[in-house]
Amino acid sequence: MMKIGYFADGPWSHLALEKIIRENNFEISFIVPRFKYQDPVLKDWSIKLDVDFLPLKNINEDSSLKTLESYECDIFVSMSFNQIFKSEIINLTQYGFINCHASALPFYRGRNNLNWVLINDEKEFGVTVHHIDEGIDTGDIILQKKYPITDEDDYQTLLDRSKRYCAEILYESLILIDQGEAERIEQNSIDPVGSYSKRRGEGDEWIDWTESSREIFNFIRGITVPGPMARSKVDDHLIHFVSSSIVHIDSNDVTTPGEIVDIEKNYVTIKTVDGFLKAKTEENINMDKLLIGRKFKS
Repeated sequence: MMKIGYFADGPWSHLALEKIIRENNFEISFIVPRFKYQDPVLKDWSIKLDVDFLPLKNINEDSSLKTLESYECDIFVSMSFNQIFKSEIINLTQYGFINCHASALPFYRGRNNLNWVLINDEKEFGVTVHHIDEGIDTGDIILQKKYPITDEDDYQTLLDRSKRYCAEILYESLILIDQGEAERIEQNSIDPVGSYSKRRGEGDEWIDWTESSREIFNFIRGITVPGPMARSKVDDHLIHFVSSSIVHIDSNDVTTPGEIVDIEKNYVTIKTVDGFLKAKTEENINMDKLLIGRKFKS
């Protein structure tokens, strides 16, 4: 029986937990939620599974380490947990600490990976289960899988797919570890440098209409709901864009990037540096100020 300590939060962790508990040879010993927001779904699971629910403010302090060590787990698993793990907690168990990361490591380490792969026009994305070390997503890889990205994908579709893929690959990795068949692939054997994703924050949502249609298309789909959505202004009128498509218009008009050339219900066709983009706005917004010939600010 493999005893698992589960450090988790949110829908990603719910799907993974549902798979783990179906395996007769796995046993959840405890659940550690994020401290500030203690996931009520995980709380319910702790009751159903009759295991301890441990909201630990600092998992690396001595009292936390003693508590965790007392469960004599074989492995610790992180799924959407938000504290940094130091060497003392990493080395508490026989098989260490593993995590599922929504990218093809060593590329796109860090945050907001699914946003960035779309913004950067990548043709595929990955999910990776890796050992946790004291670096940022730098531990040895156990399993990795890659999946195609099409023009029909956006942040929501990649998010939904990644949640499912992470649950599946995490479960597969635990099976391999339990059977003594798990590999350890050093990330620098794939690429000695890799790459990091910068965390996106407030102010990163503004569209630059002097970019190409393809770049703006990727930007809009890359941060659409449940993200903040791409935005722009006509005069002082703020517009959020849900989606877009590249359109080809035969026009001899002298238009400039950001200029509105057509309006149709919640769709606005806008000039870019190399063509035109038809962008869908939020529902129930005031379209009165979106007149043909007016210009969005870059």
